Amino acid sequence: MIQIGEYNTLTILRDTEPGLFLGDNEENEVLLPNRYVPASFEIGDSLEVFVYLDNEERLVAVTDKPYIKRGDFALLRCNAVTKMGAFLDWGMVKELFCPFKEQAFKMKKGGWYLVYCYLDEKTDRLVASSKTNRFLDNKELTVNQFDEVDLIVSHPSEIGMNVIVNKKHLGLIYNDNIFQDISVGDRLKGVVKKIRSGNKLDIALGQVGYRNIEPNAELIMKELEDNSGYLNLSDKSDPDDIKRMLQMSKKSFKKAIGSLYKQKLIVIKDDGIYLN
Repeated sequence: MIQIGEYNTLTILRDTEPGLFLGDNEENEVLLPNRYVPASFEIGDSLEVFVYLDNEERLVAVTDKPYIKRGDFALLRCNAVTKMGAFLDWGMVKELFCPFKEQAFKMKKGGWYLVYCYLDEKTDRLVASSKTNRFLDNKELTVNQFDEVDLIVSHPSEIGMNVIVNKKHLGLIYNDNIFQDISVGDRLKGVVKKIRSGNKLDIALGQVGYRNIEPNAELIMKELEDNSGYLNLSDKSDPDDIKRMLQMSKKSFKKAIGSLYKQKLIVIKDDGIYLN
């Protein structure tokens, strides 16, 4: 089936005056206009094309690469606002429409907005929405604590910056965990720092390799998280104190904090260890 708003790999069926007709394995066809036809081709060749409705509301295939596709998020510029809604530049001949009802805040010409692209089932048109939170769901999480995740910066709040996690969930980076300039629409790497009540995700920036740390190091990280980022232990602590608090030997403890220290996840001081 030919998917609107997606990249499709289709077969060249025939060469006609308006362009090439391409098809899938279910006998569906779409026109690739002459302006997109490659310099050399043969009937039966495969082409990767993007499919959407053109200005005449006709299904069309193009070789242009849009800034956003169906089911994705992107920061787009508003080219115009009319009585119907806003029209966004997404790198295609026909602009992407964002109706007023899908605008979190009234869009203005020249402004940049983070939007989600979806298919309007009534019209088969691709539509943008800046109400991005409604396309995210934290009821059933697909991530665990310490997982590395892909982030899109969504919108600021009083306590931090909201982020889209793996294009599925909503997360938050607290202000005291932001050590670089970030802006709405930025794509970053991060880590699930903590999962709070209600499946709320606390996110930390960076690729710190939590998945690769040994079990004892992971245990120490959890203890630090549960104790406001501090443990009253160090490599000079009494073995009995380490065993009582963490149920591990001093040798295992030193190896674990050494690993965490090398990854710059903790700071070791005379009075204990701290989350970095």
